[in-house]
Amino acid sequence: MYFFIFNRIANFIVTIFVVSIIVFAAMNVLPGDPALTILGLDATEDALDALREKLGLNEPLIKRYFSWIINALSGNFGVSHSFSVPVSELIIERLPLTVSLAISGMLCTIFLAFVLGVFAAANHQRSGDWGVMIISQLGIAVPAFWLSILLVLLFAVKLRWLPPGGFPGWESPIDALRSLIMPTLSLTLVQSAVLARVTRSSMLEIKRQDYIRTAQASGLHPRRILWLHTLPNALIPIVTIIGMQFAALVTGTIVIENVFYLPGLGKLIFQSISNRDLPTVQALVMLFAAIVIVANFIVDIAYSFIDPRLRERT
Repeated sequence: MYFFIFNRIANFIVTIFVVSIIVFAAMNVLPGDPALTILGLDATEDALDALREKLGLNEPLIKRYFSWIINALSGNFGVSHSFSVPVSELIIERLPLTVSLAISGMLCTIFLAFVLGVFAAANHQRSGDWGVMIISQLGIAVPAFWLSILLVLLFAVKLRWLPPGGFPGWESPIDALRSLIMPTLSLTLVQSAVLARVTRSSMLEIKRQDYIRTAQASGLHPRRILWLHTLPNALIPIVTIIGMQFAALVTGTIVIENVFYLPGLGKLIFQSISNRDLPTVQALVMLFAAIVIVANFIVDIAYSFIDPRLRERT
C-alpha cells in the first residue's frame, strides 16, 4: 500500500515538473512583445527596453524558467500586467467562484448520472432504458455554450425566474446561489449525459458476471443485488470518468463564465489572453493543468480502495 502511494506521488511530482516546462515554453514562444502590449504602439524604444529589462524578458529562457518556478513554489507568480496587482491575489480573489461552480456541477452531475444510469441498467431493453439513452445522446450532442444560451432565453428572458448573468458576491448568499443555477445546469446536463451512459454500460457488464447470476439464483432481492453487488463492482470505470469530468468542469468554466459574465478564473484567463498578460496566463494555465493532474492522482488513489487487487499488482 505504501509503495503504491509513493509511486503515485512520484509520478505526480514528475508530471507537474514536465507540465511546468511545457507551459512556460509555450507561453514564451508565442509571437508578440508583452512590453509593446503594455506601453502601446506609441512607446519609445528606450521605454520598451527599460520595461523588458524590468520584466526580465532580456534574460535567457532557461534562467527565466527557473526563476519563475522557484517563485511559483512560494506562491509568487509575478505581477499582472493588466491589473497591476500580484497574480496570486487575482487567483485567490476569483478561485472560490470557479471552484464553487465546478464542485456544484460535479455533485449535480454525479447525482443525476447515477439516477439515470442505474435506472437504465435496472430496466435494460425496456422503455425506461431507451428513454435514458435518447436523453443522454441529446445531452452529448448539445454544446454547453449553446445550452447556456437556451437556458438564459427560457429562465431569464421568458420566465424571468433567474438573473441572466453576473455575480452579486457572497455577501448576498441567496442572490449568489441564484446566479449560479444556470451555469451549474449548463455544466451538469452535458457532463451527466456521458457519465450516465458509462454507469449504465459498466453495470450491465457486471450484471453478466457469474457471481451476479449466483446471487440471483440464491433468491436475493433484486435491489440488494443492484446496490450491494452490481454498483460497487462497476465503480472503477465510473470513478475514472468522474475524475476526468471534474477536470473538464474546471476548465470548462472558461466558456461558461464568459457566457454568464461571472468573475471567476475562466473570465480572468480570457481577459489575460486578450491583453497578453503573460504572468497571469502562465499561472492560470499551470493551475488548470495542476487541477487535472491532481484529479487523476486522486482517481489513482481511489482505485486502490475500490479494488485492493490493484495495490497488489503495483
